[in-house]
Amino acid sequence: GMNEGVHTAGGPHMAAQISAAPGWKNKLYFGDNLVILREHVQDESVDLVYLDPPFNSNANYNVLFGEKGGEKSSAQITAFEDTWHWGMEAEAAYRELVEMAPPKLVDLIRALRSFLGQSDMMAYLTMMALRLVELHRVLKPTGSLYLHCDPTASHYLKLLLDGVFDALNFRNEIIWKRSHAHSDSKQGAQHYGRVTDSLLFYSKGDRITWNPQYVPYDEGYVERDYKRVDPDGRRYRIDNIQGPGGAAKGNPYYEVMGVNRYWRYSKEKMDELIKQDRIIQTRPGAVPQYKRYLDEMPGVPVQNLWADLPVLNNRSKEVLGYPTQKPEALLERIIKASSNEGDLVLDPFCGCGTTLVAAERLKRRWIGIDITHLAITLMQNRLRDTFDYELADFVVEGVPRDLESARSLAQNVDRHHFEWWALSLVGARPAQDKKKGADTGIDGILYFYDDESGTPKKGVVQVKSGHVKSGDIRDFKSVIEREKASVGLFLTLEEPSDPMKKEAATAGFYEPEHFQGRGVPKLQILTIEALLSGHRPELPRFAPAATFKKAPRKKVQEAQGNLW
Repeated sequence: GMNEGVHTAGGPHMAAQISAAPGWKNKLYFGDNLVILREHVQDESVDLVYLDPPFNSNANYNVLFGEKGGEKSSAQITAFEDTWHWGMEAEAAYRELVEMAPPKLVDLIRALRSFLGQSDMMAYLTMMALRLVELHRVLKPTGSLYLHCDPTASHYLKLLLDGVFDALNFRNEIIWKRSHAHSDSKQGAQHYGRVTDSLLFYSKGDRITWNPQYVPYDEGYVERDYKRVDPDGRRYRIDNIQGPGGAAKGNPYYEVMGVNRYWRYSKEKMDELIKQDRIIQTRPGAVPQYKRYLDEMPGVPVQNLWADLPVLNNRSKEVLGYPTQKPEALLERIIKASSNEGDLVLDPFCGCGTTLVAAERLKRRWIGIDITHLAITLMQNRLRDTFDYELADFVVEGVPRDLESARSLAQNVDRHHFEWWALSLVGARPAQDKKKGADTGIDGILYFYDDESGTPKKGVVQVKSGHVKSGDIRDFKSVIEREKASVGLFLTLEEPSDPMKKEAATAGFYEPEHFQGRGVPKLQILTIEALLSGHRPELPRFAPAATFKKAPRKKVQEAQGNLW
């Protein structure tokens, strides 16, 4: 079976996470989120759900990796085909919904089906409905859910959410400006530029975890309303301190600075404020007023139009090349508003892991689920790059931990997933999309540094899940030469034969220029079994490998208020 393995980050741990739940480990699951939600996530255990379910009826999501060796091309891998079609699986999901869902939701699903028929959209909505039922179940009574979508499906998803969460628990549709204005790439497009996404925000009940967020006042407002300035430079505005409703409302009547009025404050409180220089008389005989300082105001409460967040583009430091990547600032705002330190955040379609990084930084506990091994590998690299030794322990579940489950992944699940997983054991990334063309004999690539030149050396990797023979090693030897790679790693599920080992030895050694006498075998055969028991390839590493695009290193932030 696939048992769990623990990643220990080492170094100091986060107090917030330990205190929140003794023995808790953050979790990264590989697999179908419906199965994982049902089997591993308890009722009412989650504080906040964020999901960005892929829907785009004609797109495959290609993960783009810039080449580290400086080549111009960028490799593409189809991470998952995000094409939802009506088929056996959708039909089974529909039947299951009709049998198990609350009657109101069943009525809604039936009505949608009569309108949409057996279309791609209906298949998507059926799959989503089952998952939303589970997400509602795992949320605490005070929990919230944010569903991120574009206008293609948002109106249908809102109906589904009304059916699962109840229309009364709809809180907001947040409009997020995700890109700057651009001219549409399809010349002659006859519509307005599409620069926004929607976030549908629902709560489980009427009382939720809620921390209002604020943004700075705009300059025009400050100039207009806070135009008075103290000698020390502090801006302020003046406010009325007369008691509304006079005597009838029980306001005291007395004299301040020669003016008799009903006041908002008692005489003692007024004297105290005068002592603190908080009461101002703008000219002799004028009614005294209160000084309200700009630096004491929290800012403008965030509204449902989010156009102030930084936009991700190719120049952004945090871009990892994942097509649906969202900026961390977006997730930080959601996590701060709808959870507290130590709370549990769940992202069932976590892709490149932005939610997990934001949750980790803000000292929340987290669970991430993704159905592609590529995403799981990318996320582990991103978390380690970003937090280094400060990273709290996390567990990766659903990935093979022994030979039997590795075989099962190769034979029963998907050879590509097996390949991506095997590559992650040696820190390599997939080389290219096989479906796109001829098999070049390379499944993965890794880069390492063995000198200070800053130019990485290249290693190529081949993964074999089936029968292997010495001819495979001969072929791989010529691939290493052709690719001008420094080393080649041959990963195999089966034990290599003696002729294979002999053939590998004839490839000789790779000698780094600057590490005299520190050569490593040019062609290394590594069994999955050895890799699972901790064996690693021999590489003359001078510095950490930079196979994946590194996420910028950041500290876990101290608890702080707003970011400005």
